[in-house]
Amino acid sequence: MATLAIPLSVHDHVRGRVDAPLTLVQYGDFQCSHCARVYPMVLEIADDLGDSLAFALRHFPVPQIHPMAQRAAEAAEAAASQGRFWEMATELYENQEELDDDRLTRCARKADLDIKRFKKEMMSGIHASRVRADYLGGVRSAVKGTPTFFINGQIYEGPHQSAALVAELLKASRGR
Repeated sequence: MATLAIPLSVHDHVRGRVDAPLTLVQYGDFQCSHCARVYPMVLEIADDLGDSLAFALRHFPVPQIHPMAQRAAEAAEAAASQGRFWEMATELYENQEELDDDRLTRCARKADLDIKRFKKEMMSGIHASRVRADYLGGVRSAVKGTPTFFINGQIYEGPHQSAALVAELLKASRGR
């Protein structure tokens, strides 16, 4: 069974407390339709479980299939530099059918970013290394596609449905 090679840390984009008793790490691609479908479900689970769950979203762009995924991940990181990662992630998933630079800028506006700063960071490529680090961590963790979930550091291989994911999280919470 595959395990998470890089443990959850303050370096991650986390909803909830990093030291929560339960962790859910998702490797995702902003152009992946399956990721877009599960994203609102996972946010709802995270909200329902509150402080007992730390949910982290890590980048795993697959540019061979999704040519704009890398740029979208960098856009999410540019938003993170302004404290707006989750707002931008939502915009990216909701607009994934068209993620050219104009659409990324519109998403940034909707996420309430400083647009001048956003564009400067996107032009500089400053966030490419962060995206690459997440991707390589996924490779080391045996991630083969998106979305891939890890519960308390162990790969989750069940269905991407709310009831199944919650059941596995509850099982993991009893195993602690």
